[in-house]
Amino acid sequence: MERPAVQGGGMATYQQYCPIARATEILAERWSLLIVRNLMFGATTFSAIAQGVPTMSRSMLTKRLRELERAGVITANAKPNGRGSVYGLTDAGADLVEVVDSLGRWAETWVEVLPEHADPGFALWAWCMVQLNREALPAGRLVVAFEFPDQRPGNRFFWLLIHNGTAEVCATDPGGEAELRIVAQSPAFVDWHRGARSWAQALRSGDITITGKRALARVFPTWNTHTPALA
Repeated sequence: MERPAVQGGGMATYQQYCPIARATEILAERWSLLIVRNLMFGATTFSAIAQGVPTMSRSMLTKRLRELERAGVITANAKPNGRGSVYGLTDAGADLVEVVDSLGRWAETWVEVLPEHADPGFALWAWCMVQLNREALPAGRLVVAFEFPDQRPGNRFFWLLIHNGTAEVCATDPGGEAELRIVAQSPAFVDWHRGARSWAQALRSGDITITGKRALARVFPTWNTHTPALA
């Protein structure tokens, strides 16, 4: 069966028949691949996609979503109830999984993680979306408060709300007493989150401190599936 062609969607063209040139016309626009990545992670609403690109303006996100939809990479369907759309990947978009994975492996091998890459808000979002060990989460409702003193005021405080075997990151206090409080330097937290440093190493260095119920503090690192074995 003939596959539907992915269109350029009005994007600028390199005027080359080369498949790499034609693909980059669609995917090399700033933010486009990160939107595809977020959809692969399971983000299906505008707000969920936006949480995975916190420094992207909402107007630019709207523009890129429309472009990717016109190009045939994503779908946008009106929500059955309420305003907004539900987004997903087309067959062409889903076929980018191997491309995105390969790009990630290349970057892990060749591209250094610098302090400016240590956005704790993104790390918490990615943790909740794809790196959450649900089986290790405590029962009931639980709030974990985070403070990142090296961040600008708008990116300094977050809360992890755990409820019924899942978790979400909140930029405002969800209410209720926090049973754990974590103060961390962003590079240390991101290094632990991605498995480059153990939790024990981060605590010993003083770059991360955790206070609250001891039993919860002991098991906290196990909630992240990227925690290295030596943690």
